[in-house]
Amino acid sequence: MTSGPKFDLQARLRTDQPAGARMWDYLLGGKDNFAADRAAADAVVARLPEMAEFARAGRRFLARAVEFLAGEAGIRQFLDIGPGLPTVNNTHELAQRIAPESRVVYVDNDPLVLVHARALLTSSPEGATDYVDADARDPEKILQAAAATLDFSRPIAVMMIGILGHVPDDDDPAGIVRTIVDALPSGSYLAINDSITTPQNDDAAATAHRQGAVDYTLRTVEQITAFFDGLELVEPGVVSNPRWRPEPGTDPAELAVYCGVARKA
Repeated sequence: MTSGPKFDLQARLRTDQPAGARMWDYLLGGKDNFAADRAAADAVVARLPEMAEFARAGRRFLARAVEFLAGEAGIRQFLDIGPGLPTVNNTHELAQRIAPESRVVYVDNDPLVLVHARALLTSSPEGATDYVDADARDPEKILQAAAATLDFSRPIAVMMIGILGHVPDDDDPAGIVRTIVDALPSGSYLAINDSITTPQNDDAAATAHRQGAVDYTLRTVEQITAFFDGLELVEPGVVSNPRWRPEPGTDPAELAVYCGVARKA
């Protein structure tokens, strides 16, 4: 089952201003980006060459996390907030590969992401996907819309991959996470992946701001860990992205991007 959003793309799409989702798409080798996005991303990479690896690492963490959640944890419902532009191994593809009956709701408000929603809305016959046009800072709207596809009496995994940095402290990101988690039943999970504050990352974020991109709030490892307050962290806890359940036999390098998965008791 699939359904999709209704929106006025032309009224919202600005190709002359860089957008986070399109910059990320460019760093991942995608083609759904514009000159402003490429210029901004190139300026950031000039200051932080690891930025493209940050993008790839985020996708790899998503894959490992969904594999754990749909496999070992037995989760069959996913709420993916801020998925960005479709690429290979999107959440519904990863989950339905393991459990075809999985139900997935994507949430984003980037107009180009929305126009590509049809690429995401390709559920297996046994499962379902839906797309919600909403801002991550409006958790009540997200929860209300997601309830049309997800059963909030059964466990749900909330994926927040690279999205909380787009929520400044003034908008109370911890309160947003708490509102969403409070609406979930016992046995649900929260997955977070975000860049941390370091001198290099701070410089890259300032460069992106000067290029006209949306501000990105970098936080400490302790601040990212605090988003999981009240939940039970899955081993190995909040760690550098490549070190969260890496492939056996690998010795991943440290990246200034941290992630974790936690369960609601």
